Amino acid sequence: MNQTTVTHNTDRHSPRHVAIIMDGNGRWAKAHGLDRTEGHVAGVETVHNITRQASDMGIKYLSLYTFSTENWNRPQKEVDALMHLVALVIEKETPGLIENNVKVSIFGDTERLPDITRQSLLRSMEQTSHCTGLTLSLALSYSARWELTNAMRNIAGKVAEGKILPGQITEQTIQENLSTSNLPDPDLLIRTGGDFRISNFMLWQIAYSEIYVTPTLWPDFTTNEFCAAIDNFRKRERRFGMTSEQVSQKNCQQQPNK
Repeated sequence: MNQTTVTHNTDRHSPRHVAIIMDGNGRWAKAHGLDRTEGHVAGVETVHNITRQASDMGIKYLSLYTFSTENWNRPQKEVDALMHLVALVIEKETPGLIENNVKVSIFGDTERLPDITRQSLLRSMEQTSHCTGLTLSLALSYSARWELTNAMRNIAGKVAEGKILPGQITEQTIQENLSTSNLPDPDLLIRTGGDFRISNFMLWQIAYSEIYVTPTLWPDFTTNEFCAAIDNFRKRERRFGMTSEQVSQKNCQQQPNK
């Protein structure tokens, strides 16, 4: 895919963390008369382009919904092809990620991943651990309900051991027990493919995220449209339960003295 890279200056109105539900690979393949796995292969180039664009724009965190817990129920042939593709792609892309100062992170029930896939990911995480630019987080074998259930089990275990009292459990306690505890909450959630649903992705974390839905299928999602989503975000007023007047007053108070 030939794409025009657009570089936008970031400021306090730009998202620090962008999360993406990458949907439409299978539909793209069907529309082109191809096997579903070919749609996933085509989607890899989009991942490459969007990661590079996010890095160039100064975005600090990019989280991609790569493979859900529910995706294990897909035909075994497709699951095997996806796991093989993830291992191949991460090995191929890691040198370029290092060159662009991108750190790799993963979250989800990674024990379910095939050993070759998990080891490839762990090597990439180790090799990029020194990078200080964009953090690219891949959600693999992930679902929000799995994550929240796992967090509750961890907290219940600490209560049973007497390490914490029930009355001491706070939102921060839950946050610290999520698989994304090392990430800030997403400012912007992008969904490609046109469906208006969250699909069990980061339900706790996106409580106040802005949402951008596009009918564009993931393999056709360009850097230009990614920039359009960022520009759309920058025009929105994020109130977090406050009134517009309160937000305006708060912003004025945060303005540096000239």
